[in-house]
Amino acid sequence: MSAPAPSRLLRRLRKWALSTAAAGALVAGVLVAGAQTSQAAGSLPCDLYASGGTPCVAAHSTTRALYSSYNGALYQVRRASDNATKDIGVLTAGGYANAAAQDSFCSGTTCVITVIYDQSGRGNNLTQAPGGGAAGGPDNLANATAAPTTVAGHEAYGVFVAPGTGYRNDHTSGIATGDQAEGMYAVLDGTHYNGGCCFDYGNAETSNNDTGNGHMEAIYFGNIKVWGYGSGNGPWVMADLENGLFSGVNAGYNANDPSVSNRYQTAIVKGGPNQWAIRGGNAASGSLSTYYSGARPNVSGYNPMHKEGAIILGIGGDNSKGAAGTFYEGVMTSGYPSDATENAVQANITSVGYGNGSSTGPGSLTPGSRISLRATTPCCTTDYVQHDAADNNVVIAPVTSSSSATDRGDATWVVRGLANTSCLSFESANDPGRYLRHSNFKLQLNADDGTSQFAQDATFCPQTGHNGQGYSFQSVNYTDKYLRHYDYTVYLAANGGSNTWDSTTSWNDDTSWAVGSPWA
Repeated sequence: MSAPAPSRLLRRLRKWALSTAAAGALVAGVLVAGAQTSQAAGSLPCDLYASGGTPCVAAHSTTRALYSSYNGALYQVRRASDNATKDIGVLTAGGYANAAAQDSFCSGTTCVITVIYDQSGRGNNLTQAPGGGAAGGPDNLANATAAPTTVAGHEAYGVFVAPGTGYRNDHTSGIATGDQAEGMYAVLDGTHYNGGCCFDYGNAETSNNDTGNGHMEAIYFGNIKVWGYGSGNGPWVMADLENGLFSGVNAGYNANDPSVSNRYQTAIVKGGPNQWAIRGGNAASGSLSTYYSGARPNVSGYNPMHKEGAIILGIGGDNSKGAAGTFYEGVMTSGYPSDATENAVQANITSVGYGNGSSTGPGSLTPGSRISLRATTPCCTTDYVQHDAADNNVVIAPVTSSSSATDRGDATWVVRGLANTSCLSFESANDPGRYLRHSNFKLQLNADDGTSQFAQDATFCPQTGHNGQGYSFQSVNYTDKYLRHYDYTVYLAANGGSNTWDSTTSWNDDTSWAVGSPWA
């Protein structure tokens, strides 16, 4: 990064003088743990599946225990500052995630989720996915604080899958193979999706390659229409059976598979010999609906099935990794669960109250939440993106708790999504209706004029930070360019190009941003 021009340096010195101390630590957007009580004693999802004769053979969650007796680790995080790792467990047996432990461990730096532990005791843990036939790897790991939520009033974190993120286990125990029966459910963010392939959770190939029809059986969530699709514009709960996303008996349209818009969505797929089903419902309230139940597709390879028994999350069986989504909890079973068992599981899911009172916590990349964006380049780790009230330019400059109310408000952004529901727009907290928007590749604060051009210019897709910290934000209409600070001004920049701000020097650092709690 080059030295600042004199006027920029003076402005930095002026803003620095407003504060009493530099804010050296990231305000992590993390959430303070709520009351330290356990989930009520009783039957949890895997207890219910066992009672129904279809026990869990994999159980994954970053928010809570899925067995009433479970008292182990839910997941592991790794922090960027020293690459140390920490297991995040439950508050008590059968209880909720100890989010405060993560908050403390990740304070002042960023963390990624490295392991999602299997609670079934079979060791079917999910870790960083390797490369596959569709795309190289290893895949990115999820930012540990990007999907804050609440469960029964307890703060917790989901698994935020930006395109390029993926988890896998190719060496499993007890997962269905061949034409064996199985069931699976997942609780997802019903507002976070795209049309990429493929946001899946479930059974996949052990070779990371497409090995043919019927070699997968996984939950899919998104709005791609290349294979099957449902009514409306999506997103839909469908089944990835390999070489087809099925909404019903055959690839194509199934009017009974509805578009869903629940903030928290329960998604279910189950399959056995020449029988399978898709079910779903609002994970916050209400019952399940059956979107399809019947025979296998009448195409070679799907009857009988050829399942291989790997487990994937966020990707396709061949490591297709262009999709987006958020995962909170899910299981896989041995045997074909009854509707009654699944209805009981749904009742438990709704009873814990996902998101009650807080679906968009501080630092969340969900619509409506407030955030700050901090630079991660070593020179500038106390600098935040803010707009200059004098000329509408967008800069980075120091902000602390002692900064003026105006400066703190100018460094606070409300998350929106103008042009793409799986990507982000940043509305000024101080000037509602005005957004970060690129013009001639320089970021400005402009009022939304309602045009599609403005929406595209003001929309950016989050990816794992190029330097391994936080996020990098890709322009939705210039996909080779990302938000970058250069000379303390924010631009849309490529990694090498004709503009001075396209310099390759410090590009990975300058395009990586830590998402934190709002300053105002």
